[in-house]
Formats: sequence, structure tokens, C-alpha cells
Amino acid sequence: MKALEQSLVGHVRAGLLCVAVALFAACGGSGNDGKPAENPPLKFQVVSFGDSISDVGSYAPVAQLVGGGRFTTNPGQVWTQDVANFFGGTLTAAQTGGYGAPVQNHADGLGYAQGGARVTDPNGISFKANGLGALTVPIATQLQNHLAAHGNFNDGQLVLVQGGGSDILIHAGAVVAGSETSADADQAVTLAAQQLAAIVGKILQSGAKHVVVSNVGNIGVSPRGVSDASLGSLLTGLSSTFNSALTNALQAAGIQNQVINIDQFAFINDVLAHFKEKGFQVSNTGTGCNLQLLSKEIEVSSLFCSPKTYTVPDADQTYMFADEVHPTTHLHSLFATLVEQAVQAANK
Repeated sequence: MKALEQSLVGHVRAGLLCVAVALFAACGGSGNDGKPAENPPLKFQVVSFGDSISDVGSYAPVAQLVGGGRFTTNPGQVWTQDVANFFGGTLTAAQTGGYGAPVQNHADGLGYAQGGARVTDPNGISFKANGLGALTVPIATQLQNHLAAHGNFNDGQLVLVQGGGSDILIHAGAVVAGSETSADADQAVTLAAQQLAAIVGKILQSGAKHVVVSNVGNIGVSPRGVSDASLGSLLTGLSSTFNSALTNALQAAGIQNQVINIDQFAFINDVLAHFKEKGFQVSNTGTGCNLQLLSKEIEVSSLFCSPKTYTVPDADQTYMFADEVHPTTHLHSLFATLVEQAVQAANK
């Protein structure tokens, strides 16, 4: 247990702005990754809420100084950007700053997701009240900020919602540290899932007609999870608890059939089972970013990863994971394709 505690606490202290969901890692889908060559008939303006998996550049002012900018194998895009491109637009950060950079709001930015963000708690992964850490504006506040700046949603917008990974990682860390029991953690992530469902309900009430809701990927099968069997089991269990609670809450609210549901948990498991067929050489046994080189940066995270810190020159395409929890460019592309196909099917 002590070894497990040292393992997870060390990772948390390293501040991997993972959004736990990172495991949605089964991402991908653009250009040479199997995306249809022709332009889709649908056109949408994308609005995105979530954590590091969806973050399009909240911390870019600092991370770009070393070639980073997003939680992946930079300069590659994350899935939300790929989806926005596919449906005829672009997606930029609504707010930037953190790690000592001043906070700036961008009126034309509709990418509200921030690395480390939780569902409702502002104290996310790597957050520091003095401004020297991550911003981690919670998803509930991300939505409030959008409504305050732009009013209701419109029929021409596609709203992407994902979250919960950061909550899972934080509570898993508490279990390992002994400050929470497993039952405490289950209760906490269940509440987070219910709160995310309530946020989805608010989005629908605010006029959104096209809403994608992704559950959490199987974090236990990420490189972080497979590094320790006990830790992996804990993370998989909490991921499953969150996903079940999210489904139940959406059903209880009568809105599950009003949104496009994406099963990230099943997707990552499937990609792992067929990773070579998907074009990868390394699944969850290594990271595309050299973590030893990244240790020289502010945090050991793919946020600061660039081609000069790749494990191998083509790691962005041949590895599934950029760091211990976040997907590579190719993985993001695959996940984007899944989402794009689901959106098109829902709008036939």
C-alpha cells in the first residue's frame, strides 16, 4: 500500500493536468486517419466544455514557449478541434492564462475546457490560488461564463461536453493517501456525475439542440494505471462508477435521448484490443513524450510536449498515449471520427 501511495501521490504532486478522462484516449479521426475525404453536408459552430482532453490551449501562453500548448503530442490537435474542423469551423480557447501568465478572456473563443478542471469544484489538478498553477475553471462555471458572454445556444451550434476525469484522479489519490475510503470516493464521483448531468440539462434548457455527451474513458488502462495493478483497479472502478451514475442521472432527468451519447470507456478498451489494426505500434506500455525530458518543464505533462521531446520521431502517430493519461494526436483523431460519425447519424 505504501508503494501505491508513493506512486499516486507522486503523480498528483507532479501535477499532471490530466483530466482523467484522458483515457478517452481512444481518440482519432482526421485526414490520413480514416476520416472521409469529402466535406460533410452538416455545418456547425462548435462550443466545448470539459477538462484537459478537450482543452484547445488554455495554458498556451506559457506552454508554447517550449513548443507545447495542448495535452497531447504537440503541435497536434485535440479531438474537439478536429470535430470543429470537420463541421466547417475552428475552435479556440475562451480563456488563457495560468502558470504565471495573466488571465485573458477571448470573446471569439468557444473552447471553454481547461486542463485539470473538475465538474463543479474550482480546486482542480495543479490549481494554485496565487495564479502560478493551472486555472481549472470548473465545467459548471465554464457554462455560466458562456451564457454570460453569449446568451443562449442556437440551432447552428454543436455543444461538446465531457468531464469527470479530474474528479476521479483526485479522489483516487485521496484513497491511496488514506484521507478517504473507497466508499467516500465512490460517493464523491457519483455526485460529480450527477452534477455533470445537471449541467447537460442546463445546456439543453438554454437552447442547445445538438449536444454530445462523452462519459469517462477507462483510466485504469492508461500507462498510469497499468504501472500499478492496485492503482489501475481503483481507477477503473471509479471510472465505471462515474459512468453508471452519469447514465442513471441523464435517464432520471429524461434527457438521455435528447443528447448524443459517446461511450469513451468502451472505445478505449476496443482500441487497446486492436491497437495495431488502428495504426499504433505502442499501446499503453509507453508514452509518446519522453517523460524524463519533460521533467525539466513546469510539470511532467504532455502540455509541454513537442517534437523535440517525442520518444521517437513519429510518436504522435505510433503511440496511443502522449503521457501517462493523455492521448496522442492520432488517438485524438480516432476519437474525433467516432464523434463525427455519431453526430452525422443523429442528424440524418
